Amino acid sequence: MKIPRRIAQTLINSLKGGVVPRVGLPYITVGRAAEIDALLRDVDIISDGGASFRFIVGRYGSGKSFLLQTIRNYVMAKNFVVVDADLSPERRLQGTRGQGLATYKELIRNMSTKTKPEGGALSLILDRWISNVQQETALSANLSITDPGLAPLVEKKISAVIFSLNEMVHGFDFAKLLTLYYQSYVSGNDETKGKVLKWFRGEYATKSEAKQELGINIIITDDDWYEYLKLFACFLKQAGYAGMLVLIDELVNIYKIPNAITRQYNYEKILTMYNDAMQGKASHIGFILSGTPQCMEDPRRGVYSYEALRSRLAEGHFSGEHRDLLSPVIRLQPLTNEEMLILVEKLADIHAELYEYSQIVTQQDMVDFIEIEFGRIGADSHITPREIIRDFIEVLDIVYQNPGVNIRTILGSDNFTFAQDPVNEESTDVQFAEFEL
Repeated sequence: MKIPRRIAQTLINSLKGGVVPRVGLPYITVGRAAEIDALLRDVDIISDGGASFRFIVGRYGSGKSFLLQTIRNYVMAKNFVVVDADLSPERRLQGTRGQGLATYKELIRNMSTKTKPEGGALSLILDRWISNVQQETALSANLSITDPGLAPLVEKKISAVIFSLNEMVHGFDFAKLLTLYYQSYVSGNDETKGKVLKWFRGEYATKSEAKQELGINIIITDDDWYEYLKLFACFLKQAGYAGMLVLIDELVNIYKIPNAITRQYNYEKILTMYNDAMQGKASHIGFILSGTPQCMEDPRRGVYSYEALRSRLAEGHFSGEHRDLLSPVIRLQPLTNEEMLILVEKLADIHAELYEYSQIVTQQDMVDFIEIEFGRIGADSHITPREIIRDFIEVLDIVYQNPGVNIRTILGSDNFTFAQDPVNEESTDVQFAEFEL
């Protein structure tokens, strides 16, 4: 397994730090084949003009964010645009102090494509769209790019794309801004292009400011930012992409909102998004939200405390020992001992390749490590992939830096044999809220 050094370094550093790397995930993906297949079926529906909505539910460290990032990489390879954001006290779906708009800004800031996977792809998408229209029109009309007769034909094709958005909510103003961006692109007016991008990113604070600079008497707000995501999805399809996938992590931050009315407003926004996807009111867009079982099922504060969502999402009478991966809620099962063994084997290879040494951890060492980890007190219900990964990378680091240390001695120490009594899940939720894997 040959991995670029930069990617190997990112993988090891991220995993040791308890966070999910945004690159290199195919090198370490283990298990979750059924969940990935189910989500990729949604992707096919989106590319055909439909919409999808899913919840990924699992304990902290169980692999929710890892699955989200894996799907993110898969769909970008399928010519999708992906926007993602982690919720926080400052970023919600709805708020009284701009928290919903803050989530929109984060989503647009993280807009990614296959050619720009690190985010910030909005300007690239718009420029590529105009350039592609110019090239396609020139080819079909048998004209050169510099031919004066090309401009009217390009404008006609641009207008056709823009006109298709007019019937949507806020579509007229969205289309007007696309037209302004195109005109600025053609004339080389980078200042106006920058102002249009600023508007699309939701950075205008007042309507008067937008009116003065762009002639648009509307701005993106807490109440309507979701409508602009739907507009973006339809535009992106017209611009040659397969669709748009929206990933929202750390749903627990809505569960933690102390004010009951504010929580209900956030759950109402989720209901709107869910209904739009299920009823065909949205197209070329998919949503995946992830959270813990507690933030979903708590009858007092969780998603299920909002009766309209509970009645739609709660498991039916026939669920039990059989999993239904076609339902809106996908519950992550723990990785098996065998899957964890495969994962640590991959990590050992990457670590050895990164630090350029011959593999010093034997197959039996890895088996012993897995047995010790799963032999901890309470491991059946509390141990997570993140904890095992961090422990194993720590072992690799120690053995690499101390050649005289016997790995069996490390594994046999009290630190690895006996874990502290596991804390209850509620305190774990608070303690690890920022470190999702």
